[in-house]
Amino acid sequence: AELKAALAARHDAARGKSLYGTCAACHGADGGGVADGSIPAIAGQPQRVLVKQLADFRRSERLDVRMEHFADRRHLEGAQDIADVAAYAASLTRTTPTGIGDGRGLAAGGRLWIGRCAACHGATGQPDAARALPRLAGQHAAYLERQLLDAAAGRRPNMAGAHRTVLRSLTPEDAAGVADYLSRMK
Repeated sequence: AELKAALAARHDAARGKSLYGTCAACHGADGGGVADGSIPAIAGQPQRVLVKQLADFRRSERLDVRMEHFADRRHLEGAQDIADVAAYAASLTRTTPTGIGDGRGLAAGGRLWIGRCAACHGATGQPDAARALPRLAGQHAAYLERQLLDAAAGRRPNMAGAHRTVLRSLTPEDAAGVADYLSRMK
């Protein structure tokens, strides 16, 4: 119910800016995250994607101790807070990627992306707000790699089963290559 309410709320990015201070402690004032992949870039993600992720953390559909804490009702009281802070983060401009991979599996990763993922996520990993698909292009490689491996292992309950089916066959080297490929996209 909270997810639906947050998606339906008339969001206020200016109010969201005042709520974003807690987020900035980890994601940075610019929403750029951390190049080592420990914290994802959230700047420029569609508001709908950010709302869904926050709601998923609140209902344990997405697992991360830090985010479960900061997405709780003490930090974000309800659906309106979620809508507003997500709108502000969505309004931030994504900067040039800094957390790229080592390049060893780049070519193979690109082929895997095009062959297995581009049909749904697009060739360049751009977001699709209507389908709540995140911006993968320009995300930190280490973060993407961890998310691919977590999804394959079933540690991302909020991802559709189709993802697990596709991702289970990836080796760790494959995941690193796909992540590196996406991290270099503008």
